[in-house]
Amino acid sequence: MFNEHQSGKMWSGRFRSPLDSEFEAWQRSIVFDWQLLAEEIAASKAHASVIAAAGILTVDELAHLRMALNEIAADHADAVGAAKVRDHGTAEDIHHFVELALTEKLGSLALKLHTGRSRNEQIATDLRLYVRKQISLTIAALKDWALALVDKAISSGDAVMPSYTHLQRAEPVLIAHWLLAYTQMLLRNITRLEDCVQRLNYCPLGSGAVAGATLQLDRWIAARELGFTAPTANSMDATSDRDFILEYLQALTFVGLHASRFAEEITLFATAEFNFVQLPEAFSTGSSAMPQKKNPDLTELIRAKVGRIHGAAAAVTLQLKGLPLAYNKDMQETQEPLFSVRGVAQMIGLLTRFTAALEFNTAKMREAAEQGFLNAMAAATYLVHKGVPFRKAHEKIGNAVRFALEKGVELNGLTREELRTFGEEFDADFYDAVSLEATLDCHDVIGGTARNRVHEALAEVEKRLRSQPREAVHAGA
Repeated sequence: MFNEHQSGKMWSGRFRSPLDSEFEAWQRSIVFDWQLLAEEIAASKAHASVIAAAGILTVDELAHLRMALNEIAADHADAVGAAKVRDHGTAEDIHHFVELALTEKLGSLALKLHTGRSRNEQIATDLRLYVRKQISLTIAALKDWALALVDKAISSGDAVMPSYTHLQRAEPVLIAHWLLAYTQMLLRNITRLEDCVQRLNYCPLGSGAVAGATLQLDRWIAARELGFTAPTANSMDATSDRDFILEYLQALTFVGLHASRFAEEITLFATAEFNFVQLPEAFSTGSSAMPQKKNPDLTELIRAKVGRIHGAAAAVTLQLKGLPLAYNKDMQETQEPLFSVRGVAQMIGLLTRFTAALEFNTAKMREAAEQGFLNAMAAATYLVHKGVPFRKAHEKIGNAVRFALEKGVELNGLTREELRTFGEEFDADFYDAVSLEATLDCHDVIGGTARNRVHEALAEVEKRLRSQPREAVHAGA
């Protein structure tokens, strides 16, 4: 007998009793997987092409289905339409919503679309399409930020700042060299995301619920239409695999970490104690109590965002741990952590505009680079060139630093006679060897802060970024 209690469900035939109403509301995923509408439409159109090739649909039926699916996408493309999907009173999930909407438009023809497929393969496909699109957006945003860093490095010229180890002044470097350190992080982030796409870019459609489709379907049709490399190789793996979500979230954790490190340095450098940068007012706020304040809200929030990103990766790790093959309802819980990091590309976009608006107090940064014996390493290197073993040179310069501290001068403030009390190797050319420019240029190795090396590195990174397309991965059909 037809079950009127579950007649709106896609699985109603086997059941006699209605669902507990609270459980029914609690287990619905439409409240978050509405965000997969575009992917569900694309995958459904591809599946329609596959079953048409298998003789399930006529040419006219295929055309009607694809047209109706396009209409559903257009009907819900704006915020109002998206809210109608999210707040739908009947649909269990995004697959159910599309089937209901399609039935309203096409009647019984809509019910043919589910021939030869399962929701298990649908969600696996939708999520791959979604992650691939998000990666494309994130890569584009990372390239924009990297180019903003490059532009800022170019405009800084040969301006100098202190570098730090243990948060103590170490050696002078070009501001451009410091900025280029972050571009290297971003380039690594881009390659991680591109690697993730390489592994996820296989099409689950045709995998069925667990064992593969029961019809002779040409799986390459859907794979090609959706821009996948090939069909997945194993139906059990395809329907239960969420590695790509975890890998994506782990790659985003690096993005968050690097954004947070930059944000932390800017937050420090903007303090009165450093006074290295002027915070852009467009990205800062004031205090409701203290009229003089300009607070680094953007960098503080970015510094905090890595917690959400890493938390999402940790949550998915625990959700997948110990699951038997193949599909389990637990996998529904991987979606909310995934959707929770949707704003990463926007965050990087804000950082791009923030970076472009940053102003460096180059005079203050140079002053800091010329104080605190930051040329001590160059001084030791000077003695090495005079034939002194490095350990001895280190000791001689250390003694000279201690003497200079007591006298209240820098190394180049000591007289030649005073220097020679620490070693007869000190000569008149010592002062040129420990000038700020010479201290920079003695680091004349690949990756060093010598001015010529930084200029070369800057040109190379700029060429690399500008020669690549802004979006390096396929954004989806």
